[in-house]
Amino acid sequence: MNDILEGYAKSATPEFIARYNELDCAEVYSPVLDLLPQTPLRIADIGAGTGRDAAWFAAAGHRVLAVEPVKELREPGMRQHISPNIEWLDDKLPTLSKAQNYGRFDLITLCGVWQHIEDRDRQLAMLSLGSMAASGGKMVMSLRHGPAPLDRPVFSICPDETIELAKQYGFSLLRRVETGSIQAGNRALGVNWTWLAFQMTDPSI
Repeated sequence: MNDILEGYAKSATPEFIARYNELDCAEVYSPVLDLLPQTPLRIADIGAGTGRDAAWFAAAGHRVLAVEPVKELREPGMRQHISPNIEWLDDKLPTLSKAQNYGRFDLITLCGVWQHIEDRDRQLAMLSLGSMAASGGKMVMSLRHGPAPLDRPVFSICPDETIELAKQYGFSLLRRVETGSIQAGNRALGVNWTWLAFQMTDPSI
């Protein structure tokens, strides 16, 4: 994980950040858009990057904990997205040891994050996420499949295994959607995504 974070730190050029920020959140989240909360709630955005999604949620009135371990992404985000509804936190998977001190959340998002977690760490990561989800709260994950830059490697992900792992920690599957990439460059490389949406139905686990 540290090598991947270093890769993101080195890639955090103004051009990289601009490409990330220019993506439309409604388009990014379109596979699960109708499942997102309509009334202001508490959201944990895990792997928040420069805060594109956190700012979108905050603009809708939600209170967002933007969790981002890469300083080179987090600090530009803090400068760009100044909002009383966003609190930034330097923390990372699999333990999320700091984020767990913030209580439980109505929505947890992991957009383009899970593929960076090695298989050996995914059980601990899901345990951490389960401890942060409110009863009845939702978790949305996008799983990337396909090639990635050498300095930001991804690990193979089986959606079925991810679903079963989530079930072990109290989550029930609400939706599974397979999509192509919204970025032309990634589409050309054969990148595709699986979107998973869960609901916490047994927080006692």
